[in-house]
Amino acid sequence: MVKKLAQIYEGKAKKVFKTDNPDYYWVTYKDDATAFNGEKKGTIDAKGYYNNQISALLFKELEKAGIPTHMVELTGDREMLVKGLEIIPLEVVVRNVAAGSLAKRLGFEEGRKLPFAVVEFYYKDDALGDPLVNDSHIAVLGLAEPQELLLLQDMGLKINRVLQDILAKAGIELIDFKLEFGRHKGEIILGDEISPDTCRFWDATTGDKLDKDRFRRDLGQVEEAYAEVFRRLQEVLQ
Repeated sequence: MVKKLAQIYEGKAKKVFKTDNPDYYWVTYKDDATAFNGEKKGTIDAKGYYNNQISALLFKELEKAGIPTHMVELTGDREMLVKGLEIIPLEVVVRNVAAGSLAKRLGFEEGRKLPFAVVEFYYKDDALGDPLVNDSHIAVLGLAEPQELLLLQDMGLKINRVLQDILAKAGIELIDFKLEFGRHKGEIILGDEISPDTCRFWDATTGDKLDKDRFRRDLGQVEEAYAEVFRRLQEVLQ
């Protein structure tokens, strides 16, 4: 059994601890919520629990589909044992429907379905507000090699297909989502989380938002939305 040791990092949504195995880290999910690059702060009751459990369910399905992830095992309601990663400082965003910043940037009405999935890269830098970057920017910054970018794009699109199939069974439309990757023993694998914090989930019938947009936009019933996503995924996956 791996033992949790000292905390080494605390972010907006998670705490990270060393373990007695140098290859593994212990992650604890928090109830703290932020939006707009930390300008809005609050708490979502049981968010840490739901994000941990939802991420675990989806990581398992992605592993079955041949997508390597950092998850080793659940270690508690809000805790997960993960592989240590050298994080690639890029957010990989996959979009199926216009919403959020894409709708504003292109002047699209929110909810407009895109003819194909769009992949975007954002530079992970809080001080800069995580700006949108292209292949040339990434090369200038030395963030990833060209072949790694192609791999990230391919993995993002494959993850999109897998998640869409799962969520459709749960009556949920996958609008867009953010992924983070890292290098582990020479292999690029999926890290971070897949949850209502990092994805836009809409009810496939009503269009109701089932994600952190309920917090961002003060729509209320935030906890209920996270719980509903977890309930539906449990029904179709367990």
